[in-house]
Amino acid sequence: MPAVALRAHADAGESARGHDSLVATTEQQAGAVRTKEFHFPVDVDWVGGRRVAARVEGKRSIEVMPPPEFKGTDPATWSPEDFFVAAAASCLAVTFTGLAERAGLSFAGLSVRGDGVAGRRDDGAFGFTRLMLTVDLEVAPGTEGQARELALKAEETCLVSESLDLPVELTIDIRPATA
Repeated sequence: MPAVALRAHADAGESARGHDSLVATTEQQAGAVRTKEFHFPVDVDWVGGRRVAARVEGKRSIEVMPPPEFKGTDPATWSPEDFFVAAAASCLAVTFTGLAERAGLSFAGLSVRGDGVAGRRDDGAFGFTRLMLTVDLEVAPGTEGQARELALKAEETCLVSESLDLPVELTIDIRPATA
């Protein structure tokens, strides 16, 4: 894991609000020139108690709080842990749809179930230790092999899974589409 450096950062927007912030960068990234780089800004604001709201410009806000496992009081509200698993599962699903579209593979059904397992890691810290994803596909007879290959490629190329430092266990269940 690369070392993280903190540096003070103030831009015109931050100065106008009257405060500076710390920005973490890795030493490897500090001077790197990147051919493609995308940003995904999110704002999170405290709502009250242990509840916050996550906001992305132009999208509905989503309330978030700890899960019951970590003394959250509203099991119907999404937790950061839910979002972590959902990010990997939904990334796999949308990556598959893009690959299938480009390959000309039609499918009648797609679902991805995810299960993130948290516990004591080898480094002694508590966190996610593995992620299990199950892809259920319904495809035309004779296209099962292509569907399996695309599902494997989707897991290998999903931005979220590629960004994780933990094992991702993939199960692919394929059944023939019914007329």
